[in-house]
Amino acid sequence: MKAIWNDTVIAEADKADLIYIEGNWYFPKSSVKAELLSPSDMHTTCHWKGEANYYNISANGQTNNDAAWYYPKPTPSAFEQTKKDFTDYVAFWRGVQVA
Repeated sequence: MKAIWNDTVIAEADKADLIYIEGNWYFPKSSVKAELLSPSDMHTTCHWKGEANYYNISANGQTNNDAAWYYPKPTPSAFEQTKKDFTDYVAFWRGVQVA
């Protein structure tokens, strides 16, 4: 599967390596092109997953702010619900196409 924004592949991995949570595909950090990401100041909190940190995506001269997120320290309840460790896995939104 690929995550694509602005005609650029941001992440690519076999579907078997991704984790699907609440309608979003989470990519292993190793499958994401780190050079296209920069840390964002945005943080949100999910009552069962914990605090999410965000990245800005830059590709082809444009920036998509806060378009990727990850959980550096998911809560214990997150592991209970997903049965998987998605620490540092990266998910996308704001126009990033995942297929």
